[in-house]
Amino acid sequence: MQLASRLCAATLKRVTLELGGKSPTILLDDALLEQAIPSALIMAFLNSGQACAAGTRLLVPKSRLEEVKAAISVAMRSITVGDPADPSITVGPMVSDKQYDRVEGYIRKGIEEGAEVLVGGLGRPKGLEKGFYVKPTVFVHVTNDMTIAREEIFGPVLSVIAYDSDDDAIRIANDSKYGLHAAVLGTDLQRARRVASQIRSGRVVINNMTDDPQAPWGGFKYSGVGREYGQYGIEAFLEPKATLE
Repeated sequence: MQLASRLCAATLKRVTLELGGKSPTILLDDALLEQAIPSALIMAFLNSGQACAAGTRLLVPKSRLEEVKAAISVAMRSITVGDPADPSITVGPMVSDKQYDRVEGYIRKGIEEGAEVLVGGLGRPKGLEKGFYVKPTVFVHVTNDMTIAREEIFGPVLSVIAYDSDDDAIRIANDSKYGLHAAVLGTDLQRARRVASQIRSGRVVINNMTDDPQAPWGGFKYSGVGREYGQYGIEAFLEPKATLE
């Protein structure tokens, strides 16, 4: 980001940068877990976790933490790892051996810092001893100051963080140097919209991973500069001219 900005600044070129993320998914206490948990896992593991918008922090109310853990354990049984050319596969390999080692390093770091592995962990999945396959991993008892909650892993690793209230969830969601994408899951749409409006992210989805090419795409803070798509994306290439009489 800094290098690109410096290079463009030297000749006053405009620059649009869509960068990384550590996207929060806030699960409200009225969420239907049988719908919300599969959605949260899809958002966390899309493109094998190698996506800037992946929802890799799942914020859950402390009052429902045990329910959420049980629901995740069940839903993870349908998360399959293998050849991405197979339509039944959910998670494919990491893009390279370097990325495999990087993701394994973050899983190791999470364990060292005291997070609990609910599902997954170190090493390749059973039956996939060759290739850059990582076990889809869910950590619980994560605090937002842990490395796995702060840094973009770019792999199938989800951190579950407990919160006390809606305001606490918003605080945790915004306590990040990133601000690209976020999600809110709940049945009361007015409440979900109220929470979404307070998350500092370039895009926030409610109850599903929806997309709209007319909606601007880009991030706050270290997640980028400028916007793509829609009217905002077009305006980035225009120079207004005024003729006055």
